[in-house]
Amino acid sequence: MAYDRDDIEKIRQATSIIDLVQAVTSVKKTGRSHKAICPFHQEKTPSMSLDPSRGFYHCFGCGAGGDIFKFVQETQGLDFSEAVELLARQAGVTLRVDPQAAQRRGERHRLIDAVESAVDFYNERLKIGDDAGAARSYLRGRGYDGDVVDEFELGFSPSDSRTDLVRHLKKAGFKDQDLIGAGLARKSQRGAVIDWFHGRVMFPIRDVKGDAVGFGARLLEGEGPKYLNTPETKLYSKAKLLYGLDRARKEITLNRLAIVVEGYTDVIALHRAGMPLAVASCGTALGEDHFDLLRRFTDVIVLAFDADQAGAGAAIRGDELHLPAELGLDLRVARMPEGRDPADMVQDGDASLLRKAIDDSIPLLMFRLDSEVRNHRLNEPEGRARAVRACAEIVGRLSDKVARAEYARYIVRLTGADASAVTEAVEQAARGRKGTSTGAAKPVASATPIRDFPPPRTGAERLEREVLRLLVSNHLGHVVVDPDWIGRADYREVFEILAAQRAETDRVDINAVEDQGIRSFLMTIMLDDPPEGDPQEIATAVHIQAIDRQIADLTAQLDQVTPQEYSQLQYKLIALEKQKRELGSHGD
Repeated sequence: MAYDRDDIEKIRQATSIIDLVQAVTSVKKTGRSHKAICPFHQEKTPSMSLDPSRGFYHCFGCGAGGDIFKFVQETQGLDFSEAVELLARQAGVTLRVDPQAAQRRGERHRLIDAVESAVDFYNERLKIGDDAGAARSYLRGRGYDGDVVDEFELGFSPSDSRTDLVRHLKKAGFKDQDLIGAGLARKSQRGAVIDWFHGRVMFPIRDVKGDAVGFGARLLEGEGPKYLNTPETKLYSKAKLLYGLDRARKEITLNRLAIVVEGYTDVIALHRAGMPLAVASCGTALGEDHFDLLRRFTDVIVLAFDADQAGAGAAIRGDELHLPAELGLDLRVARMPEGRDPADMVQDGDASLLRKAIDDSIPLLMFRLDSEVRNHRLNEPEGRARAVRACAEIVGRLSDKVARAEYARYIVRLTGADASAVTEAVEQAARGRKGTSTGAAKPVASATPIRDFPPPRTGAERLEREVLRLLVSNHLGHVVVDPDWIGRADYREVFEILAAQRAETDRVDINAVEDQGIRSFLMTIMLDDPPEGDPQEIATAVHIQAIDRQIADLTAQLDQVTPQEYSQLQYKLIALEKQKRELGSHGD
């Protein structure tokens, strides 16, 4: 629901972040500051800072942070609208719907409603459809009873017709463009709108907020790919989705651990085995966006693929995860028994072995070195030399010299080679990589390059920074700010990212910003001391600054133009000066 921003602001003013945090953890006041034991990770010394004047919180231990609404969302498992409604009841604020915001969000909600309706349709078809017998047998064979089917909303796409879902959803009021836009249907060669999925077991995929956005679908018989996913849509982007994260994110945050498995049934298996920390990619290899997504909740990630998959690195896109340290993550590998995956182990009653494999996980880089060494004959001098060179190439990618030295010692233990020779090979590989900008030795890109945002150098930049603070903290309200008013380029880029997010969801969520460097910068400015002046005054001042820049640019052109162009520039200057005076008079 899109609620009026004025009502949301009333809730913000009437709600104490101190009271909210004290309800779930201990808060200590020291001087004028408030500190709390962070409820999102294990700690003994308070590392969460509270700002009661503006209703913000930020943990310097795990990075969790936001406003009163975000805190209620994360601690009580609510979405934003539910958090607003809960706090409105507590504050005695009557909520009104914002029609303009509702219109902006209408298309996305319509597509989500279509996918939600498809989830219910497929689930019902699995239970009672005459053509779903093989699907029910397949799921029973995996040990799934009716409770599991309902809990994970499993379904079946009809096999005896290619238009059953289309007809069902059109009767419910959805249009062809909705079905195609949601990835539920497509046009046939003859132009008819037909179901996208046909004769498959359906696994609904939800985004991190819990909205149904697509499906993973397993073929039981016939021709076609074993797994088929929803096509790329406005809702569904497989590179930015993880199956099960909507269920697991709260436990992942509390345990500071995520387990990434290969498939949908593996996720279900771990959840059934009492480890609701599992997620899986949706028909694509793991990439930077997936790890950016998980980084919001934890920095410890265990890959729990079957032995062959993990050894070959098949679930990791390309070579980009050679350097877990550059991802800002503790990326680990659980060494699984040969030929067995998590789903098999749980089904066979070996959940304890699975849990031990996860507990005994090792860093990904160690796993890569172990795997590389196994490819060489260490009992032969030439084989041992080849193993050292191959491992040195991997370790040489590390930018941290201390880490390179530690892994050089690890290579010595693995191969039995001379320590000085190994160290020299690693450092030679590192030097070669530093001097290479193109070619085979392609540097591995950091998953989230840390952006550098120098402090504001002028009063104008300080005002623009304050506009960003108002926007990210959802305090800008109905005040209009044009991106072109922001003169500093990096501030303007951040403003456009936040404005686009607010246009889609009617609010800004700092944790939904993908760039880690921008998130860090925004968290910093959220804790700035607020300057004097209300949002409209600050926006007007920034607008006047933008006009001043235009006036300066036009004035600089006066000496370099023809008489006719001179007159045109003078008219523009007069108009800008008039606009500036009018803006200034409104502020008096």
